Amino acid sequence: MAKVGITDTILRDAHQSQAATRMRTSQMVPAFENLDKVGYFSLECWGGATFDSCLRFLNEDPWERLRTLRKGLPNTKLQMLLRGQNILGYKHYADDVVDFFVKKTIENGIDIVRCFDALNDLRNMETAVKATKKYKGIAEVAMSYTISPVHTEDYFVRLAGQIAKMGADMICIKDMANLLLPYAAYSLIKRLKAETGLPIVMHTHDTTGTGAMTLLKAVEAGVDVIDTALSPLGGGTAQPTTEAMVATLKGTEYDTGIDLLVLSDLAAHFRTVADELTKEGWRDPARVLATDANTLIYQVPGGMLSNLISQLKQANAMNKYYDVLAEVPRVREDFGYPPLVTPTSQIVGSQAVMNILGGERYKMVTKESKALLRGEYGLLPAPVNEEVRKLVIGEDAVITHRPADDIPPELDKYREEIREYYQQEEDVLSYALFPQVAIKYFQYRQAKQLGVDSTMLDKEQKTMPV
Repeated sequence: MAKVGITDTILRDAHQSQAATRMRTSQMVPAFENLDKVGYFSLECWGGATFDSCLRFLNEDPWERLRTLRKGLPNTKLQMLLRGQNILGYKHYADDVVDFFVKKTIENGIDIVRCFDALNDLRNMETAVKATKKYKGIAEVAMSYTISPVHTEDYFVRLAGQIAKMGADMICIKDMANLLLPYAAYSLIKRLKAETGLPIVMHTHDTTGTGAMTLLKAVEAGVDVIDTALSPLGGGTAQPTTEAMVATLKGTEYDTGIDLLVLSDLAAHFRTVADELTKEGWRDPARVLATDANTLIYQVPGGMLSNLISQLKQANAMNKYYDVLAEVPRVREDFGYPPLVTPTSQIVGSQAVMNILGGERYKMVTKESKALLRGEYGLLPAPVNEEVRKLVIGEDAVITHRPADDIPPELDKYREEIREYYQQEEDVLSYALFPQVAIKYFQYRQAKQLGVDSTMLDKEQKTMPV
């Protein structure tokens, strides 16, 4: 077989998983020359939480970051993570916004758009995938991997067949909580290759300590690309380390062809970045590198875990930590077994906290829980607990059509609302996704352009909570 491709996540998921997405563009630039000569299949460098983090915490324009990446990495495919109809925000957007976002994403330098939906509802990915193909990008469609009575190997094989019919160029197994164990990965990938004939990508983390073994069995099963992260921000809640996988495969039929000495130079640079992120308080090595086999029981991804801890600390209720962890699978079952990934992980997690702290299940309910049970996020994988649904939404109607069908075109409205700040076409998209955050950034940008002292703004964003 051909050599195995490596997608390195050092510029996106690695620091999102280990350091609250706080790596700055200026910390990436010195590594560009070496990154560009490695020979990666791609570099995952944009999307996910980076867009929000740039605007909210770093006073950076995410579009300018993308243009900088494209200019500095001319020989490497650039990849992003897109949440389908959610784009990079936390609700569904109109089709015209999704189409325009994908258009500008590809124009500014992205080659591969990895698209996923938290519920694996393919209707929520249709517009994004069509736009990716229309604007000549590579459509990599991801299946959010989880385990439940309905999420069997047969379920994922059927889903992959439907994804292939959508026109996907590649299929990704997105194992966000490191639940896919090595032999299960081998079996699934063998079947996916036979079923679809498409290139298969394996994305996992190392939270439960099984990530590298899962990648190795995936390679033996014929996977085409694996996601890894350079060692300074690899392992633990991030992806298994790039150097370890490259060394393991070296000299075998799966040899990646990547030079370990180049990776060593890159690791030296990113060690200093990791140290800076640790000193600034965004990275806690003891936590992000710890192996937590409880993830196999509770299925709680690292980012969701930190949110739960934060909520419990604010409520001075850390003594309820294990009660909340035990409540998460119960809420998930009541809600029809959604995979736990943004935004469903936050919805299920917050509801579990409320159920435990409220002393009575569903006595307090978030608006997001109501929306999920009303069908506003899409089709839930399994039947919900109808008693819980009635308790949460009363007699409200449950929608069964594609949620975005109810959203009229929005782009013109957004353009009008930011007329005084408008400097580039992409500004309307930043505003559409994060209205209040984008306006604050636009004001910061204007002040900087006018030469107004922005020291206080810079100081403030560094200490803003995650």
